[in-house]
Amino acid sequence: MRLISGLETHYRRNTLRIGDKQLQPGAVYSVSRVLRAILVFIALLTTMEAFGVSISGLLAFGGIGGIAIGFAAKDTLANFLSGMVIFWERPFVIGDWIRCPDSNIEGVVEKIGWRMTELRTFDQRPLYVPNSLFSSQIIENPQRMNNRRIYEYIGLRYDDIDKLSVILEDTRAMLQAHSDVDQNKTLIVAFDRYGDSSLDFFIYAMTRTTDWVVFHAVKGNVLLEVAAIVQKHGAEFAFPTRTLHHMNNAPSVPHKIGNTSD
Repeated sequence: MRLISGLETHYRRNTLRIGDKQLQPGAVYSVSRVLRAILVFIALLTTMEAFGVSISGLLAFGGIGGIAIGFAAKDTLANFLSGMVIFWERPFVIGDWIRCPDSNIEGVVEKIGWRMTELRTFDQRPLYVPNSLFSSQIIENPQRMNNRRIYEYIGLRYDDIDKLSVILEDTRAMLQAHSDVDQNKTLIVAFDRYGDSSLDFFIYAMTRTTDWVVFHAVKGNVLLEVAAIVQKHGAEFAFPTRTLHHMNNAPSVPHKIGNTSD
């Protein structure tokens, strides 16, 4: 028991790596608890046998009882095994922002236990999720993103079609010179479609930052730069419009308004 406690203290203070896996302090604590439980169980059986108590019948009864308990506690066992997989595979760690699209679960991981994981949602509500859910659903971990994406459609008036090419060129040059845009990733500025009231082009680029707040600042700056380019060339952004064509030489059709009498 002292050996297990000493190893636990040592590895909780120092990073433990097994191959390419880095074991978290919480996992070290959980493994040490399991080892203590196994050690106590073996010591108890050995002591009983030393005092002349036959343990063969006890083991046989324990096997039958274990099957019954396994059926009764299958959900708890599933959560326990899923917790072990989380500790080993590390799809997320404490402090990560994760979400499960299938269950509409999203939040920051605060605690990973053997039975459940505690999340804190963005409106500061605690969320307790059984570990078995993570073994059967997709887990998205935005915390480990390499970049964030800017993907925006922009519409110009049909009256500005002669200025569209130069606006696309200047926008592409602006993105290529932008210090916060990752030039090693895909960068696209292209005319895409004729809209109902606009000539639509899109910009597609990746920012260097993954921080949510900083990303929106970079994105806002890029959009303002695009607005300046459009304004520089005397163009305007489009908005929904409708044009009516009136024929002056159309024959008039008499009609009545209300009730009339001869």
